[in-house]
Amino acid sequence: MANRKGERRERELVNRLDERGFAVMRAPASGSATERELPDVLAGNGSAFYAIEAKSSAGNPIYLSGEEVESLVFFAQNFGAKPRIGVRFDREDWYFFHPGDLHVTDGGNYRVKRETALSSGTDLTELTGESTKTTITDY
Repeated sequence: MANRKGERRERELVNRLDERGFAVMRAPASGSATERELPDVLAGNGSAFYAIEAKSSAGNPIYLSGEEVESLVFFAQNFGAKPRIGVRFDREDWYFFHPGDLHVTDGGNYRVKRETALSSGTDLTELTGESTKTTITDY
């Protein structure tokens, strides 16, 4: 069931990016469909191109293996896209991070907490260039 929820969330992300004028492709079963590691979503609008690894959670921290993140960065560099980790917690919107901005655990995995996503993540309107993040230092 968790897999179906993840697929549903990926399709939701694809639709939201499409609504904002991006050409979008979802790589179904990205990890198992091929021996090549592929991102979950590819999106571009002619000036911005993203390779996105999408993860969702009911509220617990989201973890990614070091291998998942390395594969995303490798693919994005070769494809000419910006690598992004997209996270969505239940009852929240999507938030995005550059892999270098994520917390790295002692075991070499990556973690995103809900609080971190809400306070530091880039939301969908910022990712798609519809707005820019305003911080307290901007005043």
